[in-house]
Amino acid sequence: MDKIKKQDWDFQKTAKTAAYSELGVGLLALVTASGTLVCCALPVLLVTLGMGVVVSGLVGSLPFLVALTHYKVALFVISAGLLGLSGGLLYRPGRTCPSDPNLAATCERLQRGSRRVFWVSVVLWCFGFFASFLLLPIRKWLFP
Repeated sequence: MDKIKKQDWDFQKTAKTAAYSELGVGLLALVTASGTLVCCALPVLLVTLGMGVVVSGLVGSLPFLVALTHYKVALFVISAGLLGLSGGLLYRPGRTCPSDPNLAATCERLQRGSRRVFWVSVVLWCFGFFASFLLLPIRKWLFP
C-alpha cells in the first residue's frame, strides 16, 4: 500500500514538474519571439509609419538593437525552434494530469497558461517574420 502511495506521489510530482517546465519553455519562446519584434519588426513598423526619428532615438539609447539586426536570421531560427519545442511539449499525445483534485486543478491551470503563452508567442513571431522578411518584398511588388 505504501509503495502505491509513493508511486502516485512520484507521478504527481513529476506531472507538476513537467507542467512547470513546459511553462518555462513557453516563456522562453515568448521572450525570443518578443526579441524578434524588438529587433526587427518594431523598427520596420515605425519607419513605415513615418517615425524614423523614433527609430534613431531607440538605436541611440539601445545600441544592442543594431547587433540583434545583424543576427536576425539566427534569432528567428532559434525562436522558431523554441516555439516548435514548446508546441511539441504542449500538444504531445498522452499528457495527463494527476488524479488528486488539487493537483489536477493546478495542472490544468498551468496547461491553460502554457497554451496562452504559446499562442501569444506564435502570433508575435508571425508578426515579426512578416515585418522582417515579407513586408518589403510585398511593398516592392505592389508599388514598383
